[in-house]
Amino acid sequence: MALKTFSLEGKGLKLDTAEDLAKHIQKLKDDDEVEEVRFLGNTLGVGACEALAEVLKTKQKLQVANLTDIFTARLLSEIPPALDALLKALLTLPSLHTVHLADNAFGLNTVQPLIDFLCAHTPLEHLILNNNGMGPIAGTQLADALTTLAQKKKEKNAPLLRTVICGRNRLENGSMEAWARAYAAHPGVQEVKMVQNGIRQEGITLLLRDGLKHATGIQTLDLQDNTFTVMGAKALTDILSGFAEIKELALSDCYLKKRGGLMLAEKLREGNNKKLEVLRMQYNDVDAKCVKALADALDELPKLRRIELNGNMFSEDDVNIERIQETLSERKEGVEDADDDDWGLDELDELDDDEDDEEEEDNAVPSDDDDDDEGEQELKKADEAEEENVAQEKDKSVDELADMMGKTAI
Repeated sequence: MALKTFSLEGKGLKLDTAEDLAKHIQKLKDDDEVEEVRFLGNTLGVGACEALAEVLKTKQKLQVANLTDIFTARLLSEIPPALDALLKALLTLPSLHTVHLADNAFGLNTVQPLIDFLCAHTPLEHLILNNNGMGPIAGTQLADALTTLAQKKKEKNAPLLRTVICGRNRLENGSMEAWARAYAAHPGVQEVKMVQNGIRQEGITLLLRDGLKHATGIQTLDLQDNTFTVMGAKALTDILSGFAEIKELALSDCYLKKRGGLMLAEKLREGNNKKLEVLRMQYNDVDAKCVKALADALDELPKLRRIELNGNMFSEDDVNIERIQETLSERKEGVEDADDDDWGLDELDELDDDEDDEEEEDNAVPSDDDDDDEGEQELKKADEAEEENVAQEKDKSVDELADMMGKTAI
């Protein structure tokens, strides 16, 4: 059943003052039954946010607040008071379970109102933060706030946190200890998306083994575009059998390499993830051995309908690719209105000659001791660059960038 919604979505309004806002929200003022508000794609100043906050406080049935992309062209100094007014209003709403705050340039200097909100809003079940310029220090503060929230929820017997989406925020290794604690404190989480956060293999390992292993009911895990290597792949396979409810596992651009990909495929073949529907493994340099192991695992993955393998080290003519395609096509038959994007194997690019030669060499001289160490020295150098003092410098640069962006007119 659709929620009763008030929306100004995508209108591109520049609302600086209470007077500017008043022209557009009379219907919201008059509707005490509203359950969702959508302000994304507009830009709100301090005065407008303070006025909107007073209105939101009266909407006690509100369940969803979508405040995505509402500070474009705002000065860095404007965001904290504007955000503080809105979030303090949301704290008064007992039914508000979903908050969208993506695409807002918070950064370290503007994140405090969000920290205060997350520490206290026990009705929260779904948190969507994406592309906020957090950095590892602010990321640590966010995670610690969620850990505090878990204790408050327990005290009030409040609903569990179900969704955490926090991608493109440069969380890096430096915040992973805090995020591991947060997920350990919220074992009921069902959807986690932390894509493109610059997390290296040690951080991924910490996140998985100390944090996400407790999320035994998880249904969606998306860690795309972070760095696993064999270390991270091993950490994932060590806990994957505990994810009996998982439906989507997204690991594209994670530098699994041949050995890591094979480890994952062999773990899936053990049959502990029978509800898995979608597996994303593009651009990981996995090879034909991994493809064969995935094909062999299909009988133990009866719900699997979509596999993404483009950008890896095998031929599209591999007999096991044909096996996968045939099996997924058979499963698609009889499904009414099945969308091609939701079913089957993704389209594979042809390998270039060098990649074909490498595959032939690998098949001719197989090595069980291949640790896939290519590029490890570069990764180690990147890890060393993530020392705390460097992370602090990065956070400052993010705030400076956000300030510069804020001074740019719409």
